[in-house]
Amino acid sequence: MSHQSILIVEDEEKIARVLELELTYEGYQIEKASSGYDALEKYREQAWDLILLDIMLPEMSGVELLRRIRKDDTSTPVILLTAKDSIEDKVTGLDIGANDYVTKPFQIEELLARIRAALRMRQTEQETGEWLEFADLKLNESTREVYRNDQLIELTPREFDLLVYFMNNQRHVLNREQILDAVWGFEYYGDTNVVDVYIRYLRKKVDGGFERDLIHTVRGVGYVLKDAYETKK
Repeated sequence: MSHQSILIVEDEEKIARVLELELTYEGYQIEKASSGYDALEKYREQAWDLILLDIMLPEMSGVELLRRIRKDDTSTPVILLTAKDSIEDKVTGLDIGANDYVTKPFQIEELLARIRAALRMRQTEQETGEWLEFADLKLNESTREVYRNDQLIELTPREFDLLVYFMNNQRHVLNREQILDAVWGFEYYGDTNVVDVYIRYLRKKVDGGFERDLIHTVRGVGYVLKDAYETKK
């Protein structure tokens, strides 16, 4: 028995009940929510291994609920339950962080397979080391992988160490001396130009080609990793 917990967010009582019975039979621990606000409350009460989320909900749409969840939590797998014709909702849902979707009416076997796949993927991520995450950027210190919006970014060892320092100090303005000391140590002491050079390299890879910049210059002080929702000019 798996004992993994799944939150079912579905306002159609019949569907919710069928899902509850099937998933309980498979060994999952189940809770149900029938509205967006109810789901948000239950989501905040405990940690979930997976969320099954219907897009059409009363009070707050599934998309809006997903947006709120993803604001602080990028790791809990979310599978959307969508109507046949809601292509726009599917795209929006995937864009803001859904892991997968299943179209109604669905076969329970297909849904179970997708649930198992999502849970397996999460377990693999946890086993291969902790991920540092910020906005749509994520970094694994064990495997030294970096992704922005699910695109792999190749960094040199020094660029990687620099990004780790930024990720561990999100939203904090860092001056050149702090960065130099943390990333280079005393071997470069006094030569803060090297920081500017490497920030330029890092920005090109992390921000180049993406809609929003994450690494910002703070004039007269240094640099900061923040998501200001600034569209590139």
